[in-house]
Amino acid sequence: MALRRALAAAGRRCAQRLCSAAWGDTIFAVSSGHGRCGVAVIRTSGPGSRGALQSLTGRPALPPPRVLALRRIRDPATGEPLDRGLVVWFQGGDGVHQSPPKHHPGSAGPQSFTGEDCAELHVHGGPAVVSGVLRALGSLPGLRPAEPGEFTRRAFRRGKLDLTAAEGLGDLIRAETEAQRRQALRQMEGELGRLYQRWSDALTQALAHLEAYIDFSEDDNVEEEVLSQVDATVRALEQEIGSHLQDGRRGELLRGGVRAVIAGPPNVGKSSLLNLLCQRPAAIVSPAAGTTRDVVEVALNVGGYPLVLSDTAGLRDATDPVEQEGVSRARDRLREADLVLAVLDATAVPPEPAGLGAVLGSLQPPTTTPCILVLNKADLLKGNGGSLRAACAQGQPLPPVTFLSCKTSEGLDHLLALLARELARLCGNPLSGSPSLTQSRHSLHLRQCIAALARYGQERQSDLGLAAERLRLARRHLGSITGHVSTEDVLDIIFRDFCVGK
Repeated sequence: MALRRALAAAGRRCAQRLCSAAWGDTIFAVSSGHGRCGVAVIRTSGPGSRGALQSLTGRPALPPPRVLALRRIRDPATGEPLDRGLVVWFQGGDGVHQSPPKHHPGSAGPQSFTGEDCAELHVHGGPAVVSGVLRALGSLPGLRPAEPGEFTRRAFRRGKLDLTAAEGLGDLIRAETEAQRRQALRQMEGELGRLYQRWSDALTQALAHLEAYIDFSEDDNVEEEVLSQVDATVRALEQEIGSHLQDGRRGELLRGGVRAVIAGPPNVGKSSLLNLLCQRPAAIVSPAAGTTRDVVEVALNVGGYPLVLSDTAGLRDATDPVEQEGVSRARDRLREADLVLAVLDATAVPPEPAGLGAVLGSLQPPTTTPCILVLNKADLLKGNGGSLRAACAQGQPLPPVTFLSCKTSEGLDHLLALLARELARLCGNPLSGSPSLTQSRHSLHLRQCIAALARYGQERQSDLGLAAERLRLARRHLGSITGHVSTEDVLDIIFRDFCVGK
C-alpha cells in the first residue's frame, strides 16, 4: 500500500519537473497601479531579469541585492534615455522547482517575492515614461507581460507562500477598512495557514501510524496502543475543527462586508436615512409613499468595519405590479440580511413596549437576525415624546432603539455608535484569538474534513483499510485549503517513527 503511493508520488514529482520547464520565461508588469502618479514601480520576475536590468541600465554590473541604486534607464534598441530612476535587484533561486514547504515559509531561501530572480524599476509615473519602459522590456527576448496574479502564482509554486497567504494578500490589496486590513495582514503573514498546517501534520502522523499498524503489525514492530493514539488524535481534531467552524461567519462578514437592510413601512424616511448615512443623494426622496421600487445598495465604513447597506421598498400590501415586485425583493433582502435597520415613524407608533413591538413584528424581520429600531422624525414628537422614550427605555421585547431626525441629523451619532457596536459583535476583533475563516471554500473543505473524520470513527472497528482511507481524504481536504498535499510526508513519518526494515 505504502509502496504504491510512493511510486505515484514519484510520478507526480517527475511531472512537476517537466512542467517547470514551461516556467522559464520572464514576466513584467506595473506593480504600483495605473494612472498618473509620482512614482511607478515596474517589476520583472524570471531568469531574464538580470539581463533585462543590465540592458535597460547599460551596465554589466548589478547593484548589490536589495539595495536601491540611481540609474539612467535607456531603450536597449535605440539607446534613447527613457527616464532616470531607482532600480533594485533581488537574487532568486536556481530556477529549479521547489515544492511548497510543510510550514509557512520564513526568511530562508531566495530573497525575492516570487523566489525567482526579480528586478524593480522605480520610474516617474507619467503615462509616457511607463509605456516607454514597458515597451522596452517587451522588446527583449524571453520577456512577456504578466498575466493577472501571475507574480503571486509563481510565489506559491516556489513555496514562498501557501494558498491562504495568497488569499490574504489579495484581501489586503482590496481592504477598505481598518478591520479588513488587520484581518488580511494576519492571514497574509501565515497565521491561518499555520493553524491548518498544524492540523494537517497531526493528521499525517495519525495516518502514518495507522498505515504502519496495518502493514507491519504482524511482525510485532508496531504496538497495539498505536491505534488508541490515532483515535485520540482524530477525536481532538474533530473537536478543534468543529469549534473553528462555529465562528458565526465572522471572518467572511469582515472580508465581504456585513449586509444591512433598511426596512419599514412606506414614507417613514428609509431613503432619507440611506442618504444621511452615506452623505450623498444615493436614493430618491419624495413625500409620496412608495417611491422606492428597487433595492439601492451602498458600501460604507462604520467604525472601521465594512457595511453593505441596502434601501428597500416600503413593506405594505401593494396593488401596483411594479411595487409588488419591489416589496418582494425587499422581503428577500430581509431574509438574507446580517443586520436589519427597522425604521418607523416616531409620531405614528404606540407609546408602550407591547404596541411598539407589535408594529415592529408586522415588518416580519427574521427573529434570529440582529436588529436596530430607528424611530425617525423625532423632531416632530410633541406630547407623547416622553412616554415613547420611556417605553423604549424598558428594553424587552424591543431591540436596541435610537431616536433620529433625518431632517436635522439629531441622533445620528447615537445610531452610528449602535451600528459600530453591532458590527464589532458580528465581525469580532481580527487581532484576538485564533484566525477566523475568511473564505467559503475553507468552510467547505473543513466540513468535508470533519465528515471524513466522523466516517473514520464509524469504520474503525470493521475495516482499518477503509478507516485509513477516511484519514487520507480528511488530510486531502486540509491540504486543498493551503495547497500542500503530499503522500511522501506519510512515508517520512512511517520510517522515522517505526524504523521499519532495520
